[in-house]
Amino acid sequence: MNITDLLRRLENLIRLGTIAAVDHQAGRCTVSTGGLLVPNLPWLAQRAGTTLDWDPPTVGEQCILFSPSGEPALGVALVGLYSQQRPAPSNSATVRRRKYPDGAVIDYDHASHTLSATLPAGGKAQLNAPGGVTILGNVDITGTVTVSADVVASGISLVTHKHGGVQTGSGTTAVPK
Repeated sequence: MNITDLLRRLENLIRLGTIAAVDHQAGRCTVSTGGLLVPNLPWLAQRAGTTLDWDPPTVGEQCILFSPSGEPALGVALVGLYSQQRPAPSNSATVRRRKYPDGAVIDYDHASHTLSATLPAGGKAQLNAPGGVTILGNVDITGTVTVSADVVASGISLVTHKHGGVQTGSGTTAVPK
């Protein structure tokens, strides 16, 4: 190995670049850095063990290319660098924010203990929990609530409860017992 090759390898150990292409099927990306176009690179995910994350990079996203032994073809792309084209979505020290390209935003503010999700027009939220859902605290709902079976409040069924002492005519019933 000569001095020119050593200098090239040293220069290639850590490089700034941008994501030029993403192969979602293969979980690989192409990085553009200093005139080089380096294909078929893995990107760094938060988790890739028994717990898995999927959050692929975006074309144009800034990255750092780490290349073992100075060989870019063996590199790994570290994504998640803010830029002028893609600035940070918040400037709060207490908010964890995830902003999506369609305008959806999920925030958790650990100072106010508030979790919020804002969806764009027409957005829907779905929760599948075969074991059930438990909500502690007050719930305010604006809009229609549709239930396929029954609503039970303090042991009283909305579907099957009966009112005693009711007479036909214009009278009203008492509160349910």
